Amino acid sequence: MTTMVHYEAIIIGFGKGGKTLAAALADRGRKVALIEQSKRMYGGTCINIGCIPTKSLVHHSKLSQLKKLSRFEDQAAEYRAAIEKKSSLIAALRQKNFENLDNNDMVTLYTGKASFASEHELSIQTDEGTSLIHGERIYINTGASVHVPDIEGIQNSRRVYTSTTIMEEPVLPKRLVILGAGYIGLEFASMYAGFGSEVIVLDAHRDLLGREDRDIATAVQDALEKKGILFHHGACIQSVQDTEQGVVVAYLDADHNPQQTTGDAVLAAMGRKPNSDDLQLQNAGVAVTERGAIQVNEHLQTTVPHIYAMGDVVGGLQFTYISLDDQRIILDHLFGNKRRSTHDRQYVPYSVFIDPPLSRVGLSEQEAISKGHDVKVAILPAAAIPRAKLNEETEGLLKAVVDSRTGEILGCSLFCADSHEMIHVVQMAMEAKQPYTYLRDHIFTHPSMSESFNDLFKSITT
Repeated sequence: MTTMVHYEAIIIGFGKGGKTLAAALADRGRKVALIEQSKRMYGGTCINIGCIPTKSLVHHSKLSQLKKLSRFEDQAAEYRAAIEKKSSLIAALRQKNFENLDNNDMVTLYTGKASFASEHELSIQTDEGTSLIHGERIYINTGASVHVPDIEGIQNSRRVYTSTTIMEEPVLPKRLVILGAGYIGLEFASMYAGFGSEVIVLDAHRDLLGREDRDIATAVQDALEKKGILFHHGACIQSVQDTEQGVVVAYLDADHNPQQTTGDAVLAAMGRKPNSDDLQLQNAGVAVTERGAIQVNEHLQTTVPHIYAMGDVVGGLQFTYISLDDQRIILDHLFGNKRRSTHDRQYVPYSVFIDPPLSRVGLSEQEAISKGHDVKVAILPAAAIPRAKLNEETEGLLKAVVDSRTGEILGCSLFCADSHEMIHVVQMAMEAKQPYTYLRDHIFTHPSMSESFNDLFKSITT
């Protein structure tokens, strides 16, 4: 009979939080097991199917636009080359992530499907069979996956893709139908329109980007429509059906009239769900929410104190940098002064990598007013920024919301070139409790996109 192997720490999932925690625990002399169900996911979602491959394609999409190719065949060739470069990039990163931990004597890597046998035991199903391991503490970092809605014909269609599978397809769709106008849907719409696809977006909501300020959302839609992207809001998808020529999507429009649109491919971009179903969490007594997210406290402990969860599987903000911060909280809880918690995250920025990118931190104008703030608003067109003019990237709008009594910056939305770099300047000013005048009067280099904060906040009258 095989002796069960004992580990001081078992980590399920090779994502950002999991791999970083594994290395940190190994550095502290802990014997660690790291379980990943797929060889193609070493390094986690971001490297393999998320941030890195999408941003690689966003980059090459922009380069393709600059070439101003007029023939679809040439655009398709650019896309095929971009897919190849993306695949080479993530293969190299995946291998590097594997080697970083495989070469660590304190870490044992298992490639297989993990499930709980008890609150300290995990069953691992591999190609060679099933094994059972024991852990003093267990950390769940299994992420989330694309949710494909239950729509007639969608499961059987050979032309329906997710954000994961479409990036493996080397053929550029001439006409792409996207189901969903959330951040992922918009990012792919912008990217594929840049490569040369005709893009149609069907979304159930009557307004684009409901959590953004209306003037920002309007600016985003205007910019994307200039790229040729066609939006149908208030659309209720009825069915998806393959034909000899492509695929037909039937839907009800905002007035409940039946409509159809056709395409070469359909991208389902209608949300993500936590990867918790196959873990057999009930065997360990770990509770989940109605949406399948693992319940955790502010220190990321589950309902079983020696079992922690981090990253997308706990729901909430699904960003790689949140997963990284989760492992910082766990390390502090294990070895520090136990002061760090999820409550520390007051101002978390995010970026949507459309062209130009949309970045935001803090409250929208509507949110600030609803919370009882008396606000002043600063707005600046991107076309007014000298750096944007010389780079010929004048599309967009910048907006900041300030508490009129305290001068505190309550939120900022940047829809402009380089916004993903600029937003951190605002975030740090907010974290440091600096008034808006701090950025209004700050000395920035010239010409730079960041110096636009001088003019943006100067538009607030005292």
